[in-house]
Amino acid sequence: GKDISKLTPQDRVKEGISFVPQTRNVFTGLSVQENLEMGAYLREESVHEIINEIYELFPVLKEKKFQIVGELSGGQRQQVALGRALMTKPSVLMLDEPTAGVDVELRQDMWKVVESLRKTGVTIILTTHYIEEAEAIADRVGVINQGEIIVVD
Repeated sequence: GKDISKLTPQDRVKEGISFVPQTRNVFTGLSVQENLEMGAYLREESVHEIINEIYELFPVLKEKKFQIVGELSGGQRQQVALGRALMTKPSVLMLDEPTAGVDVELRQDMWKVVESLRKTGVTIILTTHYIEEAEAIADRVGVINQGEIIVVD
C-alpha cells in the first residue's frame, strides 16, 4: 500500500526490500566475507549473527569466506549475492533468475533455500525459466510474455 517508486535504493532497503540482479550481483574483487559485510552497510546492530546465519544456509561460503569472489564458480557467486541480500533481514526479497547458470545440484539447493526463506514469512518475488521448480514452492505464479501478463495462478 505504499508507493516506493520514488525511493532511493537505500530507502527501499530501509523499507525491507532486497534485490538480487541476475548479473553483476557481487563485488568480484572483495572476499566472500567482505561481500556479506557490504550487504549490511545499513544495519546498525552487529552483523556477526546474521553472517553466521548466511554461513548456515550456504556452508561452502563459510569454507571460502576469505577467498576473492571473482575466483568462485558461478553458483557460488549466486550464493554470495543471495547471502548479501539477506544481510538486511528483508521482508521482501526480489530475485532475478537466482538459479541461472548453476549446475543441477546447486540449483536444487538454491530452491530449497528459497523455499525455507518463504516459510519464514519473507515475501519472495522471482523471475525464472524453471517454471515447474518455481511452481512447486510458489503461492502464486504469473507468466509474462514480452512485457504482458498472460497468466496468473
